[in-house]
Amino acid sequence: MPHKAGFVSLVGKPNAGKSTLMNALVGENMSIVTPKAQTTRHRILGIVNSDDYQIVFSDTPGIITPKYGLQESMMSFVKDSLIDSDIILLVTDVNERFDESDVIEKLQHITAPVVVLINKIDKSTEDAVKDKIAYWQQTLNPKAVLAVSALHGYNISSVLDIIIENLPEHAPFYDKDALTDRSERFFTTEIIREKIFRLYEKEIPYSTEVIITDFKEEEHINRISAEIIVERDSQKNILIGKGGEMLKKVGTYARKDIEEFLQKKAFLQLFVRVIPDWRNRKNYLKRFGYES
Repeated sequence: MPHKAGFVSLVGKPNAGKSTLMNALVGENMSIVTPKAQTTRHRILGIVNSDDYQIVFSDTPGIITPKYGLQESMMSFVKDSLIDSDIILLVTDVNERFDESDVIEKLQHITAPVVVLINKIDKSTEDAVKDKIAYWQQTLNPKAVLAVSALHGYNISSVLDIIIENLPEHAPFYDKDALTDRSERFFTTEIIREKIFRLYEKEIPYSTEVIITDFKEEEHINRISAEIIVERDSQKNILIGKGGEMLKKVGTYARKDIEEFLQKKAFLQLFVRVIPDWRNRKNYLKRFGYES
């Protein structure tokens, strides 16, 4: 039996549950998941291997109309994924309206097979799910439309089956034991950023970036220093909190997850730095990995 391998991109609007679905498909927590929209900023790969196939999943930022430089870069990751993927998974919340005609138009003219995944069906009625299936079949005429619940693992095996069926014949792109193309440092920043999204309200999470400034691996402990970048002094004050209480909470929660992820004790130091309007400054976007 010939070996199969290919790239499979998950695209959709914020809060459609792409990251939860990605984690369910890969079987690992590759993408951070929070109740807030637009949590994913990068294109993150998660790799599933077997003797007969290799699936390289790609989680992309939620589709939005960009308002500043960072969001423009995020949307470029989505556009790239539509071009170079072998299969596209359009993830849509069963209750959402998907009226971004430019995205639908791109998907209508794409050569790769498109599979529509109607997510969060546990929060809807059977009739509403049937209506959504009919809508997407008429709108896109995709390879398949599947109703799923990423949170509860419903129909995930069917998604994998249709992906494997449509993978091209190809040698593996990555080593058989690879889980992702990202480094431990990257996932450490994502863990810290997830805690910021969960612990702060309003604009604070969206104005932040996390940079690892030092990562020393010793025999029994990892010593990690990280900077949390914000745009204004007022945001810095909120992030740190009275007497440093909030920043300490971020560090405590993040350290526990970092230790679990790395399977090793960790010493984590967090610092906060102000860089005005960094989300619109190309030099910083490039430095932080958003510009090629």
